[in-house]
Amino acid sequence: MKIPGDLGALLEQAQQMQQNIANLQAELEQKTVQASAGGGMVTATVSGGMKLVQLSIEKTVVDPSDVDMLQDLVTAAVNEALRKAKEMMKEEMAKLTGGLPIPGMS
Repeated sequence: MKIPGDLGALLEQAQQMQQNIANLQAELEQKTVQASAGGGMVTATVSGGMKLVQLSIEKTVVDPSDVDMLQDLVTAAVNEALRKAKEMMKEEMAKLTGGLPIPGMS
């Protein structure tokens, strides 16, 4: 079955875009962002693939009598790093797609 020229070209462009998105996702897996809380006492590093890759906690913030504070600092640092990773992904996708939203990528 032969596909008409315009439709064939459109399908080819869609396939190329799909490949470009897959390549970008692989690149983003290698990039990381960091965020910290408590004046740098807790630092979270997250990949562009939205995975926590490192968590650093200064010894001085570890207080057995105040576990709640440490939990709050870890949560804040991880959430901020995830937010930054999502923003990085969004910016890189916008460059690739010319700002067109891609379902499942926002």
